[in-house]
Amino acid sequence: MVEKYSVATQIVMGGVTGWCAGFLFQKVGKLAATAVGGGFLLLQVASHSGYVQIDWKRVEKDVNKAKRQIKKRANKAAPEINNIIEEATDFIKQNIVISSGFVGGFLLGLAS
Repeated sequence: MVEKYSVATQIVMGGVTGWCAGFLFQKVGKLAATAVGGGFLLLQVASHSGYVQIDWKRVEKDVNKAKRQIKKRANKAAPEINNIIEEATDFIKQNIVISSGFVGGFLLGLAS
């Protein structure tokens, strides 16, 4: 469908959508990092002040258990991920002009 437009139009369309995606990705990323960092900071302050007692050995045990579960699930999901990667690669190869515009716009959106 996109192939019917000129190369310049495809690059502009990809660039604009890429910039929007990059800009939103940047803002959401900053918000998420602030929330996680602030939550950790508050937890540390509460722990240091004596309001909260943290059992770090139990936290470490739970984190290690979660890591093992994630590794098991990742191994099961590998064929599905490979199919998604192949489909994305085929799409990019078929629409290289708009894809390159999107990547450029995305990087500009991250930088702005």
